[in-house]
Amino acid sequence: MQLEHVLPADIEKTSFSIIRQELENQGKHLSEDLAPVVCRVIHTTADFEYFDTMIFSKDVLSHAEEAIKKGAHIITDTTMALSGINKRTLAKYGGEVHCFIADPDVAEKAKERQVTRASVSMEKAMNMGIPLIYAIGNAPTALVTLYDAIQKGYRPELIIGVPVGFVNVVASKELIMSTDVPHIINRGRKGGSNVAAAICNAILYRMGRD
Repeated sequence: MQLEHVLPADIEKTSFSIIRQELENQGKHLSEDLAPVVCRVIHTTADFEYFDTMIFSKDVLSHAEEAIKKGAHIITDTTMALSGINKRTLAKYGGEVHCFIADPDVAEKAKERQVTRASVSMEKAMNMGIPLIYAIGNAPTALVTLYDAIQKGYRPELIIGVPVGFVNVVASKELIMSTDVPHIINRGRKGGSNVAAAICNAILYRMGRD
């Protein structure tokens, strides 16, 4: 197999072209509004199964863009997702990215109550009193905490629910899909912090081109 000569600036563009072509070869066609998100997730994971498993609530990308334009902040459940999200476009609208998972007060409360730090960090975020987008790539307990709060009247701007793993991962995603809160979910066990960041970036890059 021969190596391709691709200029550094063209690598991502070429990768996206390959993804689209392979999907077309499989008879799979992306709607133009969702294509940037699905392609970026496939680009991040090299896993074409995401085409079939990603779930988008109605008009979710419009909801996401409106939320960002009115200054919504993004909450993640891992420092990896925090690091991976491009913050420049978000900052243009007054938003920031936060992760409270390593905060001493979160760790202390989690230990006292014998719950996960992800659960406590979601509670801390909800107390900020500002519009929030949640990008969850690791902890199903974060989704369960958000679901419980939604049942009591809490209203996030958007939930990106893509935790990876085995314990309560599938069930927690299904809970979020049962709500009327705008959401992007990857059904099943697959996901991860890199996927959560990729989805955020796809939305932000799309806005950055406007």
